[in-house]
Amino acid sequence: MNIRTDAPDRQHPRASLDAEGVRDAYRRWAGVYDAVFGGVSAPGRRRAVAEVNRLPGTRVLEVGVGTGLALPHYRREKRVVGIDLSREMLDRAAERVRAEHLGQVVGLAEMDAERMAFADDAFDIAVAMFTASVVPDARRLFAEMSRVVRPGGDLLFVNHFAAEAGPRWWVERTMSPLARLLGWHPDFALRDLLDPEATRVEAMEACPPVGLFTLIRVRNPAAPALLAAA
Repeated sequence: MNIRTDAPDRQHPRASLDAEGVRDAYRRWAGVYDAVFGGVSAPGRRRAVAEVNRLPGTRVLEVGVGTGLALPHYRREKRVVGIDLSREMLDRAAERVRAEHLGQVVGLAEMDAERMAFADDAFDIAVAMFTASVVPDARRLFAEMSRVVRPGGDLLFVNHFAAEAGPRWWVERTMSPLARLLGWHPDFALRDLLDPEATRVEAMEACPPVGLFTLIRVRNPAAPALLAAA
């Protein structure tokens, strides 16, 4: 699987993202997100939720729930809480929950994924779909997800990771300065999320279409060590 584990070599500094910039970007995207991204992201979302449904534990946190595209696919016995930084996206998720009578969804909250209000060990599983390359500091996202998931629980990520070479690598590198306008980092590498030498990845699987997205599952270690290193 040809994804970058190292930080991409850049001629120019990466365009910075901050919470307000992300809010602005997804305020623009909210009305068209499902139409623009729903189709291409659907296989990755379905695969991630299928993995969540297979794993033990009922307390599930979806980080970056967006408009709630994944919510109908969770099993009814799961108890899903979704958070997002965008109020506009959350409003659409709430409409979906009401319209489709999604009883497995027990809460939606506007929240910064890098500074969650949840207690330690509050969840069995946390899943972030297409979120890691959106947040300003993905390592902090990883540490917060680890903190709120019990030791031995599972952290799942579906994301686009930068290519190693070729035309896609060139496109990703060229688009990198547009991160603030887009609302995500096109040149996002696995090492931007976690340290591959220090973190054991339990599973890594390419997702359609054409392996553009990757599903990663990590068994949650002791959270305090991760937070100390973040």
